[in-house]
Amino acid sequence: MSSSMSEVVDALRTSLLENERLRKQNQRLSAASSEPLAIVGIGCRYPGGVRDTDGLWQLIAEGRDAMSGFPTDRGWESWDVPAARTGAFLHDAGDFDPAFFRISPREAMAMDPQQRLLLETSWEALERAGIDPASLKGSRTGVFVGGAPQEYGALVMNSAEGAGGYALTGAPGSVLSGRISYVLGLEGPAVTVDTACSSSLVALHLAIKSLRTGECDLALAGGVLVLITPSIFAEFSATGGSAGDGRCKAFAASADGTGWGEGAGVLALQRLSDARRDGNPVLAVIRGSAVNQDGASNGLSAPNGPSQQRVIRQAVANAGLTLADIDMIEAHGTGTTLGDPIEAEALLATYGQERHDGRPLWLGTLKSNIGHTQAAAGISGVIKAVLALQQGVLPKTLHVDEPTPEVDWSAGAVELLTEAREWPQTGRPRRAGVSSFGISGTNAHVILEQAPEPEPVEPAGAGRPVLEGPVPWLVSARGEAALREQAARLAEHVVRTPGLSPLDVGFSLAGTRSAFEQRAVVLGGDREELVAGLRSVAEGVSVAGAVTGRAADGGVVFVFPGQGSQWVGMAAELLESSEVFRARMEECAEALTAHVDWSLPAVVRQEEGTPSWGRVDVVQPV
Repeated sequence: MSSSMSEVVDALRTSLLENERLRKQNQRLSAASSEPLAIVGIGCRYPGGVRDTDGLWQLIAEGRDAMSGFPTDRGWESWDVPAARTGAFLHDAGDFDPAFFRISPREAMAMDPQQRLLLETSWEALERAGIDPASLKGSRTGVFVGGAPQEYGALVMNSAEGAGGYALTGAPGSVLSGRISYVLGLEGPAVTVDTACSSSLVALHLAIKSLRTGECDLALAGGVLVLITPSIFAEFSATGGSAGDGRCKAFAASADGTGWGEGAGVLALQRLSDARRDGNPVLAVIRGSAVNQDGASNGLSAPNGPSQQRVIRQAVANAGLTLADIDMIEAHGTGTTLGDPIEAEALLATYGQERHDGRPLWLGTLKSNIGHTQAAAGISGVIKAVLALQQGVLPKTLHVDEPTPEVDWSAGAVELLTEAREWPQTGRPRRAGVSSFGISGTNAHVILEQAPEPEPVEPAGAGRPVLEGPVPWLVSARGEAALREQAARLAEHVVRTPGLSPLDVGFSLAGTRSAFEQRAVVLGGDREELVAGLRSVAEGVSVAGAVTGRAADGGVVFVFPGQGSQWVGMAAELLESSEVFRARMEECAEALTAHVDWSLPAVVRQEEGTPSWGRVDVVQPV
């Protein structure tokens, strides 16, 4: 072959290899752009005393709303509000433990309560995901928050105490996300979104895109609303958009306007493959999402039905599904006589068509329970949908006398959930859509799917530790009172969840929680002993199976005293149960090989034919 021909062949070979590389890269990018996202943790606060997802589901399952009179600690008594003085409020929104987050009382006083709630719910979302928040410092973790500054900054500035120089960071909307990143040391994107009512669902959409493009490896996405003044009640009442009794009667004939609520919700998100690799819990899967705008519709604040249809179709396409694959919609459903019929007609024109299995699309909204939480509404609907996917229940929508006659419900297979229904397994995952439409015209839609079956747990002896005897449970807090409360809450949770493995609980407490200064260790051979030990810590009673104290600075030091405290068989059990310990012992055995005529592991196990521990030349190196 001539040299010129050889050069051509080499060039062709190089070109083919480069084409193959580009093809594989394109496949990876294409797969990443549509990879499902896992919701691995949730933190939330809602009216009615709801402090976690268990409390929210109890509220929903019992068919209760969380409406009450105006808060009595915000100075609203003097306001002239020509509307029902009723809403769903976080009556403890002012409660905060600044020392937990290393924030001074003066700075905490200047912080918008929305910042405080987001700090608490973000921390809880991570811990519930099995992730130690303190371990994320310097990581590519993103924060995407739907929210807007309220009147708190002006209130503090005009107070007798003043802001003490902290107004610059206490009130701006940008710090709703930035504060979380600062406190936890997160170095991924930190974005605050304000598209009015659709803010938190748009924030979730941005988090999804950031994870899929590799911009971050973990994301916190959520929303928050705390009303500092009752001005929204007066403003909406002037437009005729407020419900007479302050309750959202979504899609009902009796609908007469919206009702207001407060809340905060944060999701911890990972790519599904990463969540399964890390062994984090997958609560539900996000298959797809979309965002669009109403554009030049018939009014800035008026909903646009065709745009709602488009955002639904875009989200379903992004999920790689068909409209008929979705079982339930957590609707925007504000209870207004203008918005609800437009939304229902958009659902009938999309999800209501071509449902070949004969099952309708089921329609409901959390706003009937907790009111319209504005910037937090979308993420609140997602949390409700996740719980419904897990529980296999389609929750009832409250305050519906009959479906609104303003909608032709015969135009498609959509039915309002006037009663709770079983959500059966059908051979495919349950799926739900969540809608959120902003008064600004920005619309968002997200597609959720039931979590896949967890991967089987390896049996004992196949890489999982085997432990006989007492199990340690570690509890820590910033102070003594908080430690007692933590112990009491853990005991209550264990009693309420009888299927928990003591060993798994011990592993999670040691490996997935931050270790604070005030600590307790409870030892027990079974659940009853461990719960009794926790209760003794909670009550401040000294018992043999529990040790409490304050950790000294400088970390933990293990001291091995050497010959004199050993016993025959020491470490043999650890050698069998711990891969890490076994690997290090094998390294030591290899190092000893040139100097001794016996095997270190064999001596530890006391195998037949090995020398006695009574020999000084054996026991000292062992």
